[in-house]
Amino acid sequence: MSTLTGAEIAAAGLTDWAYLNGGLQTRLATKKFATGLRLVDQIGAAAEAANHHPDLDLRYPHLDIRLTSHDAGGVTNRDLALARVISELAAAEGVAARPDVAKLVEIALDTPDAAAVRPFWRAVLDMREHGADGPDPDLRDDVLPSMWFQHSGSEEPRQRFHLDLWVPPEVVEQRIAAAVSAGGVVVSDAEAPSYWVLADAEGNKVCLCTWQDRDH
Repeated sequence: MSTLTGAEIAAAGLTDWAYLNGGLQTRLATKKFATGLRLVDQIGAAAEAANHHPDLDLRYPHLDIRLTSHDAGGVTNRDLALARVISELAAAEGVAARPDVAKLVEIALDTPDAAAVRPFWRAVLDMREHGADGPDPDLRDDVLPSMWFQHSGSEEPRQRFHLDLWVPPEVVEQRIAAAVSAGGVVVSDAEAPSYWVLADAEGNKVCLCTWQDRDH
């Protein structure tokens, strides 16, 4: 089954969900733990019926959900279908979806020689290699943020680590404004709306990323 682009996902009209780096995410504002437990049970039954299973993170006031087709490497029509079912289950419980607070963090390491350093990070973090047959394999884990290796020159100074923060396009301007108000600066918007480069007062950088203007 082929994966869908960001534009195709946006056209599906899933207003309860945000598309973040290969997955659909949302937060259900359950407010009560018992409500969250009921939804987990209902979502579990729907997932078993569809033979397609989301990642669920239940906390006291909310339930975070991420949907992706691991075998396809992104979002497929299976994810859209299950997302619609989950939205219906939440609505029946009177639970509001908060896709605007969905976010995803990746760790990026700038390096001129990823092949030389990637085995160390895979070993010390006990992560698995993803996309080993491709040009840019990354490291993934069920608990830790994924880690990828961005090619850079060998000259100094260079920032070795930075964060990639994926957010819904609807909130990116608000997030940039808040960061600037808190003492940060916009280093570059040359690649916007795909991503903006921001930095704190000491020059430590973060890339604020959206699905827009990408081919996946």
